[in-house]
Amino acid sequence: MKKNTGPLHCDTFYHIFNRGINRENIFKEERNYAYFLEKYAKYVHPVASTYAFSLLKNHFHFLIRTRSEEEIKAAFTSKREYEAGEAVSKKFSDLFNSYAQSINKEFKRTGGLFETPFRRIAVSNDEYVTQLMYYIHFNAQKHSLVDDFRCHNHSSYPIYLDNSSTFLERRLGIEWFGDVNSFITQHTELADERCSCIPSLLGDFEI
Repeated sequence: MKKNTGPLHCDTFYHIFNRGINRENIFKEERNYAYFLEKYAKYVHPVASTYAFSLLKNHFHFLIRTRSEEEIKAAFTSKREYEAGEAVSKKFSDLFNSYAQSINKEFKRTGGLFETPFRRIAVSNDEYVTQLMYYIHFNAQKHSLVDDFRCHNHSSYPIYLDNSSTFLERRLGIEWFGDVNSFITQHTELADERCSCIPSLLGDFEI
């Protein structure tokens, strides 16, 4: 049985991560990254706040906080669609299914695109939150997709440094580090240290 697949609870921080079946690329072309985030905003944003993300060729990472039970219920048009403990998972499933259908149609493929179930780890303290945010932003450099994680265009790091419209909880994310300058400094310091405390908690999830 896969690790880190327990039920998602309300008002809880989670590290959400998943990859393509058989490590298949889930982002085939450059435009697929933006399309996935559009789908994410449609399906997941109503049930979870998002603080960090990184999209890579064959997997992704998100740092989220599930919303209150009242907010989650309001995201469902029918009360029969909502089941406590499964509502957030259903919205993620809707995201994956909708995106996979589009990719299948565009690239003439069939079948599932993502591993199931997707992984989730509850985040229990503030220090872990900031380390996890760094780990998510650093992931593209960790997997040698870029020489410098700050140059990866498909993570939330550059969004934290501009004023563009976003579903990201940018203000609160910055406050965890103090201010924008501290956000930049602490990311740089952690990159220099090559922080390894987070990967060991990913269980059997290896890219």
